[in-house]
This record gives sequence, C-alpha cells and structure tokens, in this order.
Amino acid sequence: MSSSADSAREPLLPKDQIDPVTQDFNTKSRTSSSKRRLRRSRSAPRGDCTYDDNHVKTDEPPLHPSQLFRDLNPNLRRVIMFLALYLIIGTLCFYLVRNQISGHKTNGVLDAVYFCVVTMTTVGYGDLVPSSSASRLLACAFVFSGMVLVGHLLSRAADYLVEKQETLLVRAFHLRQSSGPLDILKELQTNKMRYKCYVTFIVFVVLVLAGTVFLVTFEKMPVIEAFYCVCSTVTTLGYGDKSFNSGTGRLFAVFWILTSTICLAQFLLYVAELNAETKQRELVKWVLTRRITNNDLEAADLDEDRVVEAAEFIVYKLKEMGKIDEKDISGIMEEFEQLDYDESGNLTNSDIVLAQIQR
Repeated sequence: MSSSADSAREPLLPKDQIDPVTQDFNTKSRTSSSKRRLRRSRSAPRGDCTYDDNHVKTDEPPLHPSQLFRDLNPNLRRVIMFLALYLIIGTLCFYLVRNQISGHKTNGVLDAVYFCVVTMTTVGYGDLVPSSSASRLLACAFVFSGMVLVGHLLSRAADYLVEKQETLLVRAFHLRQSSGPLDILKELQTNKMRYKCYVTFIVFVVLVLAGTVFLVTFEKMPVIEAFYCVCSTVTTLGYGDKSFNSGTGRLFAVFWILTSTICLAQFLLYVAELNAETKQRELVKWVLTRRITNNDLEAADLDEDRVVEAAEFIVYKLKEMGKIDEKDISGIMEEFEQLDYDESGNLTNSDIVLAQIQR
C-alpha cells in the first residue's frame, strides 16, 4: 500500500527528462496491451447474449419475424422481395388467363402459382399448357424473367443459406476433437468451398428423398416412377408423363420445385468452383516450394536498385500465383504516387493531408 502511495506522490517529469529505456519500456507495454485488447476483441462473442446489472449472462428475448427479415443480408432480402413480387404478379396474370390454359386443373389460384413456378424453373411438365396467343406470349415473358430471377437466387440466397450451415458441419466432422471457435474458423477458411459442396449435397439428397416419399404417399406412384419424376424435375427435364396432379401435390410442388432445382444448380456450381480452387492451390504450392533463381530476383526488383525488399518479393510471388496482374499493380502505384505529395517514396500524415487539399 505504501509503495503505491509513494508512486502516486512522485512528481511527473517532462517527457525529455525521462530515461530512454523507461520510455521505450512504457511504449512497448502500451503497444502490447493495445494488441492484446485487439486480439480479445477479435475473438470475443458478437453480442448474442446480454448481461443484467449484476453482470450475469441472460438470454435475449426471441426476435419478432419482421425483425428477423430486417436482419437478413440486404442482397438476400432484395432477392426474397423480387421472388415474392414475381410469384404474386405471375399468379395474378395466369389466374386471369386460366381459361386459356388447358390441362388437368385443380384449383384456380393454386394452379396459377404452380404453373408460374413450373415456368420459372423451366421444368415444363406439360400437364398445364397455354392454349391461346395471349397466354403463350405471357408464358414466354415469364420464363425469361424467371430464369434471370433464378440466377439471382443462385448467386445470393442459396450461397447465404449454405454458409449458415458450414459451422455446424465442421463441428460434426470434429466431434471427437476439442475444437475451439478459432480452430473452427480456421478450418472453415481453409476448406470453405469443400464444406459448401458437402452441405449442398446433403440438402439435395434430403430434398430428393422428401420428393420421392411425397409422391409415393400422396400421388400413389410406385417408388421407381416417383424417383423418376423427382429426377426429371430437379434437372428441369420435365418430360411430363409423370407430374403432380392433386391439389396437395401441387401445393407441395410450389415450394419443393423451387428449392430442389436451385439446390442442384448450386451444387454443380460449387463443384466447378472447388475444381478451380484446387488447381489454384496446386499453383500456389508450386510457387511457394520451387527454388528461387537469380532471374527471379531480377524480376522481383521493381525499383531496379539491385535489392529485393519484402514488399517487392511479396508482389512478385502474388503475380506468380495469379492473384494480381500488372494492371492491378499499375493502378495501386498510380494511387500511391498521387498520395506521395513530397515524392519521398513514403507516405506520412502530411502527405495525406496535402494530397486531399490538392484534390
């Protein structure tokens, strides 16, 4: 207690009278403590729980469905709104021309939604077909706009939903290991595309089984015919000899066709991306393990001062890996030269201020 009081009574010395060793130690201490704070903040929880006045963790109240929708990714929220708008307009249009559509019918509104989904996904069973010029032109318009919307769904919604399941899959693969949050995050970053393929394939298998069981149970199809109908649907082949004929079946098909066809397309896209990523990793491994020659050092010497600095070596390796090209480097160097106001080759705060004033 006395030592702390004595230290509190010590007079504060001017900065120029402080021992350089002590000043350097204090600076390093502040820097290390700052780094520790940064590290803690990066690995800290993201606020999924709250604390009361006694600092006891309590669960947050359940969110309202409208709040969940607002918290979604903006791109995903936009795609959902476009999909809902497409289905509403399509249902209304096809309901108005329902007398100009021939085939096996159940309920006017349900058949309109079903025909809209079948058209958008290009399944085209043939159980409902337009029979007039107006309905055919309407179907042509909706099939093209539907293909564009499905493309947005592939690039936004499916990718977002799959990423939500990646952590669960990594944990399932490492149940026997004591993997912490940082280990799981590192595993996700390393094999991100591979786990996306796993998740999408599992979801696709579940959808195929669900469609087959539903057709056997409600449409009274034999197992082989049900599986055949499922395969012709998810691949958008749609022969039309087997389809959903009952009202319950078409209600199920409205949701199942959308999810299954998009899931298959997304799985094939992930497989293609995984192959490209595997080739890229092989190239990176070759670049990092091959022996450096004098020609490599000459090529890496960007400023031609016969000395290769760390930044120059990194840029050269990134170019070899195909991560960047000469156009990228030129653009970055052009921005650097604009900010380097005093042309010293280094950026300082005064350079940034002067460059902003000049602009």
